[in-house]
Amino acid sequence: MRLLSFNGNRLVCTKDLINEPPPYAILSHTWGGDDDEVTFSDITAGKGSDKPGYRKIQFCARQAASDGLSYFWIDTCCIDKSNSTELQREINSMFRLYKNAAKCYVYLSDVTKHGDINQLDSSSAPSWESSFRKSRWFTRGWTLQELLAPATVEFFSSECAQLGTKESLEREIHEITQIPIDVLRGRRLSQISIDKRMAWSEKRSTTYPEDKAYSLLGIFGVYIPLIYGEGQDNAFARLRRAINEQDIVKGKLDLLIPTIHY
Repeated sequence: MRLLSFNGNRLVCTKDLINEPPPYAILSHTWGGDDDEVTFSDITAGKGSDKPGYRKIQFCARQAASDGLSYFWIDTCCIDKSNSTELQREINSMFRLYKNAAKCYVYLSDVTKHGDINQLDSSSAPSWESSFRKSRWFTRGWTLQELLAPATVEFFSSECAQLGTKESLEREIHEITQIPIDVLRGRRLSQISIDKRMAWSEKRSTTYPEDKAYSLLGIFGVYIPLIYGEGQDNAFARLRRAINEQDIVKGKLDLLIPTIHY
């Protein structure tokens, strides 16, 4: 993995880290147009500051610094997508990248904070709650694991104002996603049935049809090669096979572990 940091006013990207990375923050967001986001090649060429997506980088850097973190990770510019080997590795490792982050910042470009936020337990809802519930972020395939994997998730408006955390907004998030609150609080995903986990993504969409399956790899803790162009049905068939094979291996291991009676 690579991490971003600011050296003075210059945005720099670390070399591909092999050993244990330093503590880092991670951004969760929805992508704009192809020309809007800052890419890995932009970073290496010292370009991209004029793109709309650069604002998200600045936000993530400022927020990370305020949390005492010097490094941060953003999918648009920390992955060299021209390198197919790296792309395979990073997508299959995405759940772990979010899980290991010290903080996950969710930037909601379609949610505006108007005025002061009322207390969440007050009789009147915050003025931004309606747009929060309708946010595009809750409809995208990749953001499912970005919600579930990190221990600490903080939500921010388009003005970079904090709206709350996964903990303080758990009731609203549960109502939007139908994900049980105990799962939002960190219950092990392996304790949830395959069908229920699959159901969480049913109404979510991805730009590429295969990503509907690939975005669930971390949710099920499996690895499959990425084959863009194979189609959604084939991708899901391979995902199902990987899940079934994992269950078979787990069943065999369980048989090898003796039951101890006290």
